[in-house]
Amino acid sequence: MSALLATRGLTVSIAGIPVCRDLDLTISPGERWAILGCNGAGKTTLLHTLAGLRQPAAGTIELDGQRLDAMSPRDVARIRGLLPQDDSDAFGATVLETALIGRHPHLSRWQWEGDNDLRIARAALAALDIAHAESRDVRTLSGGERRRVALATLFAQEPRLFLLDEPSTHLDLAHQLALLDRLTALAGGGAERAIVMVLHDVNLATRFCDHVLLLDKGEAIAGTATELLTAERLSRTYGVRLSKLAGPASAVFAPE
Repeated sequence: MSALLATRGLTVSIAGIPVCRDLDLTISPGERWAILGCNGAGKTTLLHTLAGLRQPAAGTIELDGQRLDAMSPRDVARIRGLLPQDDSDAFGATVLETALIGRHPHLSRWQWEGDNDLRIARAALAALDIAHAESRDVRTLSGGERRRVALATLFAQEPRLFLLDEPSTHLDLAHQLALLDRLTALAGGGAERAIVMVLHDVNLATRFCDHVLLLDKGEAIAGTATELLTAERLSRTYGVRLSKLAGPASAVFAPE
């Protein structure tokens, strides 16, 4: 099975400050990746570059075997979905209307949503425990509710590659775990999907991800969670002495 996302010699910088240099990365179906690093390391910038929203300083990105910069926005959106860090609404719309935005890549230019699109959108809202609010204006929702609508919109898009910027932001503990369990299921069991998440909580990465892209002082280090999620490496990256402890579901890291 071909890689869903691959980079060759990728260099990304912000105002001349490097985020990564000469990064060769391959993300295959069934994998769950965490992007980790300190504040200001460039996690969001790298994610947006991988999504095709900004040009790299050097190197190439391939999406499902095709050059990303040669694909149409519609074709890109049928394969990869992006969850931004923040949710904003300039105009009023209902929760259901917002979720239906995820169906746009699958519709022709002047095509209206049909019964199947409504079914998919409603199923996505139910999966994120927000179906009860489908008639509400999104501007009346709490931050956590609005985040779940944004995630439902992404689920309704049905991408094969999920690029998520802090997906658990604003969610309470129960909804955080429910979301990450569902994402794990989407990329598990021989699925044709892959998940890439910017996370701040190292322990969520330890519990839910099998691969890590660690941003550290202008370098991006890719590898398995077993290789990179160690107390020594994370202590060096974050500048805090951490100890690895046994937890009920997975190992946890705690500051000394």
